[in-house]
Amino acid sequence: MSNIQISDHVRYIGVDDKTIQLFESQYDVPNGVSYNSYLILDDKIAVMDTVDARATEEWLANLEAALDGRTPDYLVVLHMEPDHSASIHRAAEKYPEMQIVGNAKTFPMIAQFFPMCLEGRTVVVKEGDTLSLGNHTLQFFMAPMVHWPEVMVAYEQTEKLLFSADGFGKFGTLDTDEPWLEESRRYYINIVGKYGAQVQALLKKASGLDIAKICPLHGPILDKDLGYYLEKYDTWSRYEPEDKGILIACASIHGHTMMAAQKLAELLREKTSLPVVVADLCRDDMAKCVSDAFRYSHLVVACATYNGGLFPPMEAFLSHIKAKNYQKRTVGIVENGTWAPTAAKQMKAAFEGMKEIRLAQPVVSVKSAINDASIAELDALAQALLAE
Repeated sequence: MSNIQISDHVRYIGVDDKTIQLFESQYDVPNGVSYNSYLILDDKIAVMDTVDARATEEWLANLEAALDGRTPDYLVVLHMEPDHSASIHRAAEKYPEMQIVGNAKTFPMIAQFFPMCLEGRTVVVKEGDTLSLGNHTLQFFMAPMVHWPEVMVAYEQTEKLLFSADGFGKFGTLDTDEPWLEESRRYYINIVGKYGAQVQALLKKASGLDIAKICPLHGPILDKDLGYYLEKYDTWSRYEPEDKGILIACASIHGHTMMAAQKLAELLREKTSLPVVVADLCRDDMAKCVSDAFRYSHLVVACATYNGGLFPPMEAFLSHIKAKNYQKRTVGIVENGTWAPTAAKQMKAAFEGMKEIRLAQPVVSVKSAINDASIAELDALAQALLAE
């Protein structure tokens, strides 16, 4: 168990998972992930969420050690996704007197996941309800679709702690020595990013609370400069660019489309000090490419035509950003084709289904490999992008 001290009465009992390779079976997590769980010790004792099945035994040992012979009165379930709920049944079996706290949408999900009887053991809470533990009081706020429908957060009124469920989470174990921003952005955009309006609603509720610490279900406890983290979530959930800059996302088969992308990057760097980033959609981490698309104000998609359609890595990229509600950006298009190029038409159609997208002109069509004529078109596109 990570040696984390939240307060004299609130203990961290979560688990670092350093062996997991893919989070949610799709996201690379080279530094693992933490499954955070907390224990509030008072006249009555509350356990705040459980952990993934991969970590059940270690978590139960952490819980027992922190209890020091006492028995928990409540298990508060803020989020039913299995990386947080998978150990509910084990905890309920081990502590049969413990009551389960959730909302009206929590308990049907528990019944779907676990064949166990909770008759007489449930406490159903709704918006604004409180649960007194003695000197500590939990107040509950519903946060539907951040990022599941049953999600709620809990505010502990005495120590001013916000137990934020998946909000403000981050990839990486708690002992990973790295800045918060990069892996938090990759986490937010890919997991929560679709639900910006719902995050805005939660931020509005949080704005009325005096918060000293944020205790998420993944990643570090946040206890300094909370305005910084709240500002990032506000920017991300409004789909505003975080930084002015240009991402060139390229899907190249034999390297010629990448040559065009690199040439465009060179032309842009000659004209601006703004960051210009080239992403290889065939080799780079897709989740990072997606989060960078949301980070920057401008995006260029460069793709070869493949079987009369888009080269699959570009198809996947466009599907991902659309699913996350990509919007409010300036976009440039570069296609390549030795015969009958169709990539530009299909990429343009994909962006037409997204909100507030400004297409920069010209659309550049490379025939097999860049030449003087296509370089001139790339230069014109670079100028148009920087004029936006």
